[in-house]
Amino acid sequence: MRFAVWNTAFLGDAVLTLPLIRAVRAAWPQAAIDCYLRRDLGALFAAQSALNRVYEIGPSQRSPVGMLGLFRQVAGRRYDVWIGAHGSHRSSFVALASGAPVRVGYTGAWHRQLAYTHTTDRCFGVLDEIERLLELLRPLRGLGTAGPARVRPTRWQEPAYADAAKTWPPAWPAVCSGPELPQAVLEEAAAFRGSLPPGPVLGLHPGSVWGTKRWTTEGFAAVARLAVEAGANLILFAGPGEEDTATIVLEQAGLRPDHPQVRDLSGRLDLLRLAAWQRGLDCYLTNDSGPMHLAWIQDVPVVALFGPTVRAFGFFPRGKSVVLEVSPADSPACRPCGLHGPQACPRGDHACMTGITPDRVWETVRERLFTPPCRG
Repeated sequence: MRFAVWNTAFLGDAVLTLPLIRAVRAAWPQAAIDCYLRRDLGALFAAQSALNRVYEIGPSQRSPVGMLGLFRQVAGRRYDVWIGAHGSHRSSFVALASGAPVRVGYTGAWHRQLAYTHTTDRCFGVLDEIERLLELLRPLRGLGTAGPARVRPTRWQEPAYADAAKTWPPAWPAVCSGPELPQAVLEEAAAFRGSLPPGPVLGLHPGSVWGTKRWTTEGFAAVARLAVEAGANLILFAGPGEEDTATIVLEQAGLRPDHPQVRDLSGRLDLLRLAAWQRGLDCYLTNDSGPMHLAWIQDVPVVALFGPTVRAFGFFPRGKSVVLEVSPADSPACRPCGLHGPQACPRGDHACMTGITPDRVWETVRERLFTPPCRG
């Protein structure tokens, strides 16, 4: 039995697909499960024991020639089940090209209706994203005994696959946990933590792919300065292309990169190491971003700053997370302004983020740094 899970969205969306992948593995322990991801995410997912193969999809495969090559590749792998967790036109066309007899995706646009043999509602405003993704497995429960007559692969009538219904819904602790990481990387992160001076550790991640999701560098700098003055260690994180933002935060905080309590790791960590370093934090201050999801799903105490996006979208962090937003009285009427938030504020004042004050953020961060037990 061969499964394919397709989600070529950004890091955060991909990380939220991990529970879906683990639920497939729990229901079909003998199946081969492949995963298709956005370029540069492969190493993180290749370390997951629930997966057999990981394929990265890059820009070259968006051209007509590249798409045709991709169609031939997925068709040649002869999947039995294709699970489409991404809603784009391209995602639908690749699902159709796979030729899998069972193709599950979301309802909605015409191309999804064409591409998928089984669909489920995405339930925006009702379910969070992890549950929306897990809903993609619901149509698989009755295959072989129910569903459209045109899609009844005989394999689904074998007892090994009929038993899948008994595992629904999947046990939450079993599927919703952090990614598996290589032992060598975990030991490297532990050694790094041991090299820091005594005191709690605050991680700052001031970047985000989307411009309006970024809190002010002045705000991050104020919290960084107060944390160091209070005796905490500071680790600064930033992804590729965000290094300048991290530099500005340190400069505005009046902190030198060689300060004994400061470690600037901006642009220096791959995803495996980012995840490992996050596990050693006592608090992680971050915008709404992919690294935020990578942190909270590992049970790291997260303080997340949300502006253009809201809880109803289903992407709020869980676990030991606190979300800070502008107060209702100060919330601009344009909020939310989109599923991701645009690169620039339509109003020009970015009030949904500037209304979150450094004093308020510091009080929340300070409590997590200095009021044990923050973790465990």
